[in-house]
Amino acid sequence: MADQKKHATLEFGDTRLELPMMSPTLGPDVIDIRKLYAEGDVFTYDPGFTSTASCESTITFIDGEKGELLHRGYPIDQLAEKSHYLEVCYLLLYGELPSVEMLEDFEARVNRHTMLHEQMMNFFRGFRRDAHPMAIMTGVVGAMSAFYHDSTDISDPWQREVASIRMIAKLPTIAAMAFKYSVGQPFVYPRNDLDYASNFLRMCFAVPAEDYVVDPILSRAMDRIFTLHADHEQNASTSTVRLAGSSGANPFACIAAGIACLWGPAHGGANQACLEMLREIGTVDRIPEYIARAKDKSDPFRLMGFGHRVYKNFDPRAKVMKQSADEVLDLLGFENNPTLQVAKELEAQALQDPYFTDKKLFPNVDFYSGIILEAMGFPTSMFTPIFALSRTVGWISQWKEMIDDPVQRIGRPRQLYTGAPRRDYVDIENR
Repeated sequence: MADQKKHATLEFGDTRLELPMMSPTLGPDVIDIRKLYAEGDVFTYDPGFTSTASCESTITFIDGEKGELLHRGYPIDQLAEKSHYLEVCYLLLYGELPSVEMLEDFEARVNRHTMLHEQMMNFFRGFRRDAHPMAIMTGVVGAMSAFYHDSTDISDPWQREVASIRMIAKLPTIAAMAFKYSVGQPFVYPRNDLDYASNFLRMCFAVPAEDYVVDPILSRAMDRIFTLHADHEQNASTSTVRLAGSSGANPFACIAAGIACLWGPAHGGANQACLEMLREIGTVDRIPEYIARAKDKSDPFRLMGFGHRVYKNFDPRAKVMKQSADEVLDLLGFENNPTLQVAKELEAQALQDPYFTDKKLFPNVDFYSGIILEAMGFPTSMFTPIFALSRTVGWISQWKEMIDDPVQRIGRPRQLYTGAPRRDYVDIENR
């Protein structure tokens, strides 16, 4: 629990309130306003909740000024370099890094749940052939509650655990099948002898007539993408999962809600928007034109993949992603790819321009991830589904933490009402 020793004084009119202050492990102090309405008959106004802590959490911490992202206290760059996705999943779920035996047991449990109930194939075939993979994922994940009744009771800790493992295990299968369905190819079933990332790549790119042998460099790059997107504190989709969960909704419905929120272009679609921007620029010689447009406040054009709402410094994930981009593109022979050339030169020019450096608009994780995914063979429609399967463990960890929080209540934001005052109904013939 956060330390509560200090108080803040709030005065308005004839009212004076002493509000307790809470000191977290990291980050600024927080004023506890839970009794503000009861004792002062006022609310706070905070559009987007950007100045409001909606929960107490021990999972992820972000220091935007320093460009720091910690999972259970461990820096993301260390985890991306030394760990792998399933170990990070364990860390997020249970709070500590596992022993060898613990990790082997966890990986075995995940592997045993990678297949989908066979009747769920009918859900995929019910979508139009040109359905967006995110639409398919939202529907299929929500439908899991119709098939896995033995893990929907949120009051049972064991059922919560089973549901958690199932979603971590099955989301890659669902995402890969959504991709296969969108391109008109047969589904490829998972193989439990492959690691998490390799299994996903094989399910996406193998066909019955020809197997797909996963290159270790591509598998490692995919694993890093999963790791770097595993959790990111109380963002829009995570808050959506928590809000849905606060009503007592089953875990599959909560994660489906998170996927739906992530689909928004302002959230999970940023790497797709970045890649489309690079294609629009087209060639290196046009970069100065687009940089000038980005500086022009009257021009709606913005440089996608630069800056971040939270990070006011370098995105710590971007450094690791850039390394993976170099490795993947070198392996696949994309050094002379026009999109890559534009990306590299745009980054170089922006980092030398005081307009961007003074505003701390540095390349973020989305700037590189889209390039990697395209080089691997994924269409832009799959970028957000991959983000969703990566973030599933974060959503689940946050959901489980919320369930165990003794002060958790159903989410009910207040409003600043500016509509009409009370008025009486007028009969239609008198209007």
